[in-house]
Amino acid sequence: MFIGYPCLNWSMNERPNRTFRLASYSDERFRETVAMNLRATEAILRWNLAEGFGYFRISSDLIPFASHPVCAVDWAAEFADDLARLGAYIRQHNMRIAMHPDQFTLINAKDPEIVARSVKELAWHACFLDAMGLDATARLQIHVGGVYGDHAASRERFVREFEKLPPAIAHRLTVENDDRHYSLEDCLWISDRTGIPVLFDVFHHSLHGDGRPVSDCLKQAARTWSKKAGRLLVDYSSQQPEKRPGTHADTLDDSDFSQFLAASKGTDFDVMLEIKDKETSARRALALAQSDPRLRKPCGKTERCKPSR
Repeated sequence: MFIGYPCLNWSMNERPNRTFRLASYSDERFRETVAMNLRATEAILRWNLAEGFGYFRISSDLIPFASHPVCAVDWAAEFADDLARLGAYIRQHNMRIAMHPDQFTLINAKDPEIVARSVKELAWHACFLDAMGLDATARLQIHVGGVYGDHAASRERFVREFEKLPPAIAHRLTVENDDRHYSLEDCLWISDRTGIPVLFDVFHHSLHGDGRPVSDCLKQAARTWSKKAGRLLVDYSSQQPEKRPGTHADTLDDSDFSQFLAASKGTDFDVMLEIKDKETSARRALALAQSDPRLRKPCGKTERCKPSR
């Protein structure tokens, strides 16, 4: 079990999500921004290694306008050395990487143009992970998408569109249960028909689930993961008190996380903390998990890495 956090590190003066307005786009500004974002990402990964965090979600803002027609720069070629170095560092230290394209990435949309734009968005993410030389354990996670007035038809449309995806995208894609429309059961239904692994979101299940215990859900989701895809991925958060239902916590609820660790015994996974204070809560989660035999940390230069199960 790796513990991780997403995209940003508030303890560092590094921002891997710098972007700019489309109206001010230039190839020069694009290149400068990508270079800064890559340097910031590498700095965060080095910090993570020192702190013991082996799982990280790389920001989808790292390559601004990557799927937009305005971007004519072959960034994968121009930054090939930087991307290869970053990927080598990740592989050397046996880290786990994920990316999460935004909520407008909808492959089950009824509008073919939205589907086409979504596929372009997924394509650059897959290209980015490929350019780093990462294997299929580096995942792209998406939600099923919209309902469009017909839940069953929209779920089936996801399956049809998934089957059309290029292999470079399909072999990295992971589907996640959401907090309003598509439950774990829906994602398992899709997985049965496509082979796509299911990422289990604990908080979403508490808001839109069938009441099954987390322990049972984890076991079901874990069965959708192959050795090639890696360990089950889990997103964890809890409700922020006195906010609307579905608001992610500002900071870790130590008691709730400890209960989650206890309830999840018997299942291996890597867990992403979707908590707003990010690495601050991740440090506390790491401390709470110290006695858990599943806990793994990325290996240092002189350590022998344990292979992923």
